[in-house]
This record gives sequence, structure tokens and C-alpha cells, in this order.
Amino acid sequence: MIDLSGLKVYINGKFVPAEEPGISPFDRGLLYGDAVFEGIREYDGKVFKLDEHIVRLFDSARILGIKIPLTKDEFKEIVLETLRENSLRDAHIRPIITRGMGLGVGPDPDYKPTVIVFAHPWKPFLGESGITMKTSAVRKFPPACFDSRAKCVGTYVNGIMAKQEATASGCDEALLLDVQGFVAEGPGENFLMVKNGVLYSPRRTNILHGITRQTVIDMARELEIPTCEKDLTLGDVYTCDEAFVCGTGAEICHVRMVDGRKIGDSTAGPITSSLIECFKILIHKEGTPVY
Repeated sequence: MIDLSGLKVYINGKFVPAEEPGISPFDRGLLYGDAVFEGIREYDGKVFKLDEHIVRLFDSARILGIKIPLTKDEFKEIVLETLRENSLRDAHIRPIITRGMGLGVGPDPDYKPTVIVFAHPWKPFLGESGITMKTSAVRKFPPACFDSRAKCVGTYVNGIMAKQEATASGCDEALLLDVQGFVAEGPGENFLMVKNGVLYSPRRTNILHGITRQTVIDMARELEIPTCEKDLTLGDVYTCDEAFVCGTGAEICHVRMVDGRKIGDSTAGPITSSLIECFKILIHKEGTPVY
């Protein structure tokens, strides 16, 4: 559980105590998951990849047709002010924009979005000792149903169900496939693997365009590690040399086992370890200053 005592949340221009009710039960974000969000990370008083996260937030809102009543620069300042208001130097930051009030499935034409930003201390939620994964019976939404580029609140029920299935089987995390049976991603992280010195990622068709994922690919190229995006099968995963998941909340975490099959020797392999070390350097080197 996250300790909310003393934290303040930004809601539509005001900072309110986190323990107090802040939005109406008639808000569409609560009623229908009609909202977009981001997960952002602050390290030692600097926000990592803030511009990229805000761009993705605005892109998600545009895909859903939600008009954000702020400019990107104004929104960035709200993120920074939320951290200052809570005197945080290492934190997870969660901006959320709902379409606002409304009971009907069809939104009112004059809707007023609800803008929320909160932040709190939170260590990487998968830890650093590696994870076990289970392929889930739950499949990732295909593009014909929903564009995976939009980080929408409602679509995360898909990942929640997969996570519950993995937990019930005694595994740490779920691995979702797309409707064709190719590897997609975890419930809240991208999945990548290494085979014969090449870093492989599923195609971006059915996965979130992860900012940490792109950072990993950029780092790999700087390290002269060959990279490839392709359709990956479970057979590819079972026979790979290394595998890991990555995301803002998870950072980079190696995979020890998938469906009872050991990945490599169950430790972080050399390429994964190199990427983890480069990432640790990068997150303290780059970022938007808060104070």
C-alpha cells in the first residue's frame, strides 16, 4: 500500500489532501475508464523524459478525442509544481485527464475535462532480483479494436485480468499475446529478449509505444548491440538467451523464467546487465530540474 498521509493532489487548479475525495462519482473516468494517463519518474530532483511523456499524454487524449484545457508547457509546470508542493525528490508521478462529468455513454459536446496530477515515493514495483512470467489466456486488444498507442485508463483492465491469472499461478507477472498468438507485452511493461547477441522487440502494432522501451533501444544502438522489431512467438521466448521487461514503474527487470522454462541461466545476461547499468547512469544524468 502507498502511504498517502501528507500528500497533496492537483485537481483542476487546486492542491487538495490525498485522503479527501477529489472528483465526482459521476466523472467519466470513474464510470467508464474514459480517461488517459501517464506514469513518469523523478530521480534526485529531476524528471526523466518529461517532454516525451507529456507528448504521449497529449497524443493519447487526441486519439480519444479529449481536449486538454492546457498547453504542453502549462502541463509540464503542473507536474513540477506537484513535486514541489509535496517536497519530493524521488517519486512516481501520475497525470490523469478524464473527459469530465457525464452519465451517458456518448459524451456531452460541452464536456469539461478533469485534470489530476499526483506523485508519491515508489520503488520499482517488480524489484531487482528478476521475475517469473506466465503466458496469459487474456489477449492484447488488436488495433482493429483499440489503438495501443493511447494510454487509456479503461484498457488496463485487460492487463489487470492477466496479472490476476499470473498471480494465481504463482508467477510474478503475466505475458500477453496478441490475437494472432504473437508476443505482445506485460500488463504494464514492454517485453524484450536477446538471442545470439541481437536485441528483439515485438512489433509496435499491438504494444504500447513505451518511452523506457525506446530508451532501451537507443542505448542498445549506442552500445552497438543489433536491434530488431519482429513478430515473436512463444518458441522464440522459450529458446532466447536473455529476456527482460521495462517501463517507467518497472525500470528494467530481467526475466528468470517463462511458463516454467528457464531463460538462459535465470540471471540477468550480459546484454541485459549492460542496459541496466547504462539506464542507471542515464536517469541520474538527464532530466528536467524540479527545484
